[in-house]
Amino acid sequence: MDTWARQQGLSRLELTVVVDNEAGLALYKKAGFVIEGVKKHSLLINGDFLDEYYMGKLLG
Repeated sequence: MDTWARQQGLSRLELTVVVDNEAGLALYKKAGFVIEGVKKHSLLINGDFLDEYYMGKLLG
């Protein structure tokens, strides 16, 4: 995805991941993403509000 994004002239990638998703968080960190913030109560799943990390990766 990094190669494609650079070819399109993008300077950054962004994503969100549920804070409890340890496997996903580890994968994204390994790929160079960093946590830029927290979205509190951003999702309602099975009656529970969940927080998400807002993550970004600079390409340039």
